[in-house]
Amino acid sequence: MASRSQKLPATFFQRPDVLRIAQDLLGKHLYTNIDGVVTAGRIVETEAYRHEGDHSLTLHLQRKRLQAQGLHVPGGHAYIYTVYNRYALFNIATHDATHPDAVLIRAVEPAIGIPEMLRRRGLPTAKRALTAGPGVLSQALGITTALTGLAVTGEVLWFEDHGEEVAPAHIIASARVGLEYAGPEAAELPWRFRLRNSQWTSPAK
Repeated sequence: MASRSQKLPATFFQRPDVLRIAQDLLGKHLYTNIDGVVTAGRIVETEAYRHEGDHSLTLHLQRKRLQAQGLHVPGGHAYIYTVYNRYALFNIATHDATHPDAVLIRAVEPAIGIPEMLRRRGLPTAKRALTAGPGVLSQALGITTALTGLAVTGEVLWFEDHGEEVAPAHIIASARVGLEYAGPEAAELPWRFRLRNSQWTSPAK
């Protein structure tokens, strides 16, 4: 274990392999500082989206043409959009401006600022429902669409490496969630990554 944490630099997200980035984020810590209140969680689940060979992302880029310009940026910027007019989904643009790839953060294990997370979620105690799912983790961490385009290496949103090494055997790769509309080829891609035996991952399909 490292003696101290290190903030992930933009170069971490600017690598060309979004699948590698999605797996490398497992065990890292996501921080937010919203109105002076710091909250954080250990990442236990991610999903990768790649502009090549992924019809779900192709459809997203077409349907949200203006909003999706937020993916045509250097890796290391927040891309946040809502679903069901309710839930904000926190993605990080990766690679570069000509390769609109992204990683969705699906679940975290609460670590810092848990009382504030509970207040935001309206829950009495810390349990799986607090941060197990992309919409609820955004709510718990105070992430909204207002943060879209923000660098994830700054003072509002950032990631830290606390020295945890995640072995490949401890990662579960499976199909991503809710992509049936994109057809079986995209829906069945095993690009959802979870930490094995974590109690904080979102429900399995």
